[in-house]
Amino acid sequence: MSLQSMTGFARSDGALNGTAWHWELRSVNNRGLDLRLRLPAGFEALEPKIRDRIAKSIARGSVNASLSVTRRTHTTEVRLNQAALDRVLTIATRLAADTGAEKPRIEQLLSLKGVLDVAEDVEDETAQAAEHAAVLAGLETALAGLVAARRDEGSRLKAVLGQQIDDIARLSAAIEASPSRSVDAVRARLAEQVARLLETGQGLDPARLHQEAVLLATRSDVEEELKRLNAHVEAARALLRDEGAIGRKLDFLAQEFNREANTLTSKAADQEVARSGLALKVVIDQLREQVQNIE
Repeated sequence: MSLQSMTGFARSDGALNGTAWHWELRSVNNRGLDLRLRLPAGFEALEPKIRDRIAKSIARGSVNASLSVTRRTHTTEVRLNQAALDRVLTIATRLAADTGAEKPRIEQLLSLKGVLDVAEDVEDETAQAAEHAAVLAGLETALAGLVAARRDEGSRLKAVLGQQIDDIARLSAAIEASPSRSVDAVRARLAEQVARLLETGQGLDPARLHQEAVLLATRSDVEEELKRLNAHVEAARALLRDEGAIGRKLDFLAQEFNREANTLTSKAADQEVARSGLALKVVIDQLREQVQNIE
């Protein structure tokens, strides 16, 4: 399975026996899988199947699935309830004879409840099952489109992530190769610092100053941070080769990148390493932002 973004959109349309439907699927990034469905009346029973099918195709993201249905015009049949009409006429005739009132008009009789029966077509179970199956097939079409859209976006993000990881590797290599990290440069820098202290401070122990200088050099060394950064670069490249649902793993690596860059920058002993460290942090922040969109 190729790398996927969590952002995508797809739709599909279909019709069966005069009933038309329209699916719309949208997805954005989310820490887990969050499904939100909008189904019309009569299709609520499909919700478990819809959730199951989406979950089989998408591992992460906030997915909104909307179904709209336009049904065919139902035929309506009006039937006269003869027995009810006879009873009403009998009662009305007797009341008219007893009271001298006029007999009711025909429209009045027909408006009485129960005199006319209005019956609409009722869809049988077989037809309803066929309709639901066709609607679910339409969902599969839209779902395939959504996965394809997420995959296309994932391909573009993969190229961006690959470039950012290369930039991290390049900046790490530049720091590692910096002349300021050479033994001679460190010795000269420490010697200068010690000399300034000896000039301004009286009674300072040169041996103690030497020990402090060695300790300072050890604290400012970024060799371990560079090794871990290089290891994280290789791990990130391996994840991009494996593809699949790697978003959480990449997010963890991005946090580790950031931790090492922060430590490296805080330990920087000269401006050149400090500038490269800040540039490294900028690239890592951009990486972290892009990783949030990966499934």
